[in-house]
Amino acid sequence: MTTTLDISITKIKESRLSHYDVNNVAFGKCFTDHMFVAEYANGQWEKAYIQPYADVPLSYAMSALHYGQAIFEGMKAYKNEKGEVSLFRPLANQKRLNKSAVRMAMPEVPEELFMSGLSELLKLDAGWVPTSETGSLYIRPFLIATDEAIGVKISDTYKFIIICCPAGKYYSEPIKVLVETDFFRAVHGGVGFVKAAGNYGRSMYPTRLAQQKGYQQVIWTDSETHKYFEESGTMNVMFVINDTLLTPALSDTILDGVTRNSVLALARDWGMKVEERKVSIEEVMTAVEAGKLQEMFGCGTAATIAQIVGIGYNGKDYDLPPVVDRKFSTKVDEELRNIRKGRSADKFGWMLKVS
Repeated sequence: MTTTLDISITKIKESRLSHYDVNNVAFGKCFTDHMFVAEYANGQWEKAYIQPYADVPLSYAMSALHYGQAIFEGMKAYKNEKGEVSLFRPLANQKRLNKSAVRMAMPEVPEELFMSGLSELLKLDAGWVPTSETGSLYIRPFLIATDEAIGVKISDTYKFIIICCPAGKYYSEPIKVLVETDFFRAVHGGVGFVKAAGNYGRSMYPTRLAQQKGYQQVIWTDSETHKYFEESGTMNVMFVINDTLLTPALSDTILDGVTRNSVLALARDWGMKVEERKVSIEEVMTAVEAGKLQEMFGCGTAATIAQIVGIGYNGKDYDLPPVVDRKFSTKVDEELRNIRKGRSADKFGWMLKVS
């Protein structure tokens, strides 16, 4: 047992790393040797420790299981050609976690606790970071309410946990999406702008219906009129029409994606015209039929850039331009990869070296 920055560390007796090829594993099913845990009680963060990855003993009466006080983040670490491990925009995720915490009446996680726990964990498990071109270490920080009580109230106790898993590409092929006009993901005044666990649970039934029809994901539309695009599955959605990059403007029903923000920053830096505003189904489908929609893609931490090559709407399928003809999204995907791998200058200061 050692202590670093008030974080007690218990190392695994024998690493499981040799049992896996971290450059060739299914997404989200293989976890690293260690996990970080911090405990909140009595109005403060009282304990912080790293232990071997394990099941966490929790009561069946735990608040998070019954009332959904649970939030999470998704972020990644990368290994460059020198073998150095770096995080991509970790403070953006820390700030967004706390934005979620405030909305869900949960305690905020201090930046020092978040970053110290994350850094120490990655130093221990650096060997799990893939070296492949599209590989990364996917990092899942999450915060759950842990009161052992079945009363509908704000919990007094919480656990903040970080687990990690090596990952390759989330989507191995371009995808087809269905425009969803019956169900909705979020409403104004709700929690659509935060990463609350319930946001994803409610999306699974409509997504399954779409998958049964041959689509990989849905595109959510606004709950009031179903006339405007919002998000695509677990990603923000973007369009290139007449050499202009369009994406739905942020609101309390749309997640402020870190990858979304990064794509927009690169586009503006390259002098591309960018519009963040309401994007209607009619506008996009008119552009599709006129041959003016040049690109459509999703962007998110897990997927990075997910090319959308088909869209279903009102019982009809539309083929979109082939990926080989997409200049912007393929360029931005390559540039993000080069920045993360240390091959391009990090002019925005996005990378934070861990080891």
